[in-house]
Amino acid sequence: GEGGAGTFSDGKLSTQVKDPKHYGRKVLQEFVAADAPPEILYVSKPHIGTFRLVKMIEQMRAQIATLGGEFRFESRVDDIEIEDGRVRGVRLAGGEFIAASHVVLAVGHSARDTFRMLHKRGVFIEPKPFSLGFRIEHPQSVIDRARFGPSAGHPVLGAADYKLVHHAGNGRAVYSFCMCPGGTVVAAASEPGGVVTNGMSQYSRNERNANAGIVVGIEPKDFPGIENSPLAGIDFQRHWEARAYELGGGDYSAPAQLVGDFLAGRPSTALGSVTPSYKPGVKLTDLSASLPDYVIAAIREALPAFERQIKGFSMHDAVLTGVETRTSSPLRITRRDDFQSMNTLGLFPAGEGAGYAGGIMSAAIDGMKVAEAVALHLLGRDDITGGNRRGPSDDY
Repeated sequence: GEGGAGTFSDGKLSTQVKDPKHYGRKVLQEFVAADAPPEILYVSKPHIGTFRLVKMIEQMRAQIATLGGEFRFESRVDDIEIEDGRVRGVRLAGGEFIAASHVVLAVGHSARDTFRMLHKRGVFIEPKPFSLGFRIEHPQSVIDRARFGPSAGHPVLGAADYKLVHHAGNGRAVYSFCMCPGGTVVAAASEPGGVVTNGMSQYSRNERNANAGIVVGIEPKDFPGIENSPLAGIDFQRHWEARAYELGGGDYSAPAQLVGDFLAGRPSTALGSVTPSYKPGVKLTDLSASLPDYVIAAIREALPAFERQIKGFSMHDAVLTGVETRTSSPLRITRRDDFQSMNTLGLFPAGEGAGYAGGIMSAAIDGMKVAEAVALHLLGRDDITGGNRRGPSDDY
């Protein structure tokens, strides 16, 4: 959809990136100019939600068009032409070639066809860590009581959130990811024959359940076949997504299990007090075969530890829904200090898919930095070959 996956998301606008030049403030100001709620300029954890994001993106597109930008929908880039280590343009699925000496590659973390094309073209790519796990759902009221105590339910406080981490005995880190107060678990598969979960909240955050990813960090050394391809992380993701599809019954239902049964090591046969929000639905099963053994072991150890921080977290009826595999890009399209690809001049990898961001704000900030780098080259302040400075030319 327009704006990428970030538009159809929870709309969190908080970030932990270092930002000494205050790019993030500029991003928020542009969002407010596009009709985002002014409160995002001062609340500690700004959040918008899909309904508002969709309208904002439309307004931003209109502003870009007014400034001379052009948008081409339904125009997939199938190839990049590279000559003597320099980008020369892009070829669209319909056959059209667009000549360009500067290409900003701002694909998302699930652009697997583009990743394979870049690898085939010899663009430098390296694997990077990401995480695997499940979505967990509790009644929002349980989280509110644990976090706010007697003040739970007060309209000023809204829906409570949390952030948790546990270092398991097997050396794995388990942490909550993309916590969505009063939200829903959503389908996020981008290929046939796979099941992927994600989570989101609308601006109101008034749905019945709270959800979050409970995920385990993995390293490239965990990927089978890593010796032969920097794309091994994609194959690793795809393997577990296909396994979730199988466990879910092969109709895009997601495999699910009650937390109590997961901890006891037995399949679930009936839901309890928590109704899963995932559409088209869930199939109760045993999730122990849905992810690597070390991931299952780490999560089983972490859930009781999280209970000590949030009462009710490991309640029997809480629901785990599998699988969460797209926490971040499984690779990095590595770039130099001037933001160009390591070995392809004029190609500027940017954002989450390139391995340099992890959410709306960090991707926007990275995009601004890349835009500045491109502008410097276009102004002739830095020859893209890395040689002597020169003024603008027709080639630019």
